[in-house]
Amino acid sequence: MTLPISMAIFIPQLNFVINNIFLGHYLKDSMALAVAGITGVYYLIFAAIGYGLNNGLQTLIARRAGENRPEEIGKLFSQGVWIGLALAAVGIATTYVLTPYIFSLILRDQIVLQKALGFLQIRIWGLLFLYVYLLRNALLVGTNQSRYLVAGTLAETLSNILFDYLFIFGAGGFPELGFEGAAYASVLSEFIGMFVIYAVIRYKGIAKRFQLFTDFSFSAVNNKLILSVSAPLMFQHAISIISWQYFFLLIEHHGAMAMKVSNIMRNIFGLFGCFSWAFAATTNAMVSNLIGQGKQEEVVPLIKKIIQLSAGSILIIAILLNIFPEPFIALFGQDQAFTGEALPVLRVVTLALLMMSFSTVMINTVTASGNTRVTFYIEAMAILFYCAYVYVTCEYFFLPITYGWMSEWLYWICLFAPSFLYVKSGRWKNKKI
Repeated sequence: MTLPISMAIFIPQLNFVINNIFLGHYLKDSMALAVAGITGVYYLIFAAIGYGLNNGLQTLIARRAGENRPEEIGKLFSQGVWIGLALAAVGIATTYVLTPYIFSLILRDQIVLQKALGFLQIRIWGLLFLYVYLLRNALLVGTNQSRYLVAGTLAETLSNILFDYLFIFGAGGFPELGFEGAAYASVLSEFIGMFVIYAVIRYKGIAKRFQLFTDFSFSAVNNKLILSVSAPLMFQHAISIISWQYFFLLIEHHGAMAMKVSNIMRNIFGLFGCFSWAFAATTNAMVSNLIGQGKQEEVVPLIKKIIQLSAGSILIIAILLNIFPEPFIALFGQDQAFTGEALPVLRVVTLALLMMSFSTVMINTVTASGNTRVTFYIEAMAILFYCAYVYVTCEYFFLPITYGWMSEWLYWICLFAPSFLYVKSGRWKNKKI
């Protein structure tokens, strides 16, 4: 179950890496790779909101599947689409109206500011496709059909590689758009991924089985149910990435090299952390399904097994990255000085990846129980400590960014400890949704 989910999460993250590899080799714009860190994290804020909606809807769909109520799944899915489109409209409006003002307050380099805003006002239109695209995760994972996720993600990746090459470098008669070309490429590839996965859903009869596209009328009851479960998750995921955006905006004060190094570390987190998020998504679906069947006693043995698999896979990746860091860093076309700056930060990030591998499983166990408010409180506490640490190290004492990246250690510890205690308490067993 986890393998296709990991592929579905891995491919979009691979798209981020591919964008940055192309931008790192685009020698006409030395700042493109640096600014891509700020814009990439910004887009992740809204992607995280969609992921929160996906997680909440997935929990509900898995619960209805466990209760053997398939007729309710299509109704939930239809309302999820409306909510997703509404959220996308808010994200687009925010990017055009509020973001220029907020960024101007923090970013000191006007070139960085203008490049970031120009990119984002193109890239943000991808939300219309991304949010609807993400909802297929909730449907396919929640109904134990995650193997079909690969088709859409593969189509998205291949098209992203092609469009990146054509639009960034101006190949094949296309205009040379440079940094902004990566934005156009990403939007088009997200549309293609969405189109392909919904074609698969129709072809495999999944749409007909759950009556996905038969009734899009507004349902106050289902909207309220979805938002009651998803809203805390959406807010939780949003403020989590907003805190990361705050970190990257402060990194801009440390110069272009620090921005480039941090962008590569973000790529490492996204690319290899996707395996942990896949195990976390599996935890969400399987735990919710078990609770729906009334098998609460099987939950703890299940999460122990998932933690072993999650931590084991990341441990192998962390060891390989620490033994052979240069080949990965060299993909981004930077010089030896860049590698020297990046290596100590890489050591910090790989340990954070390992901590993430079991923390995400525990926090998603809390989410799967339906206690999303508890999940939000845990996340809010972790972010409070994270932001305080980031400000003290990166801005107040202006320490090297290696110390700033140690904030990830603090964050994952703050997520794991209360989640573990909550699951151990057993207070989640009788939660009804």
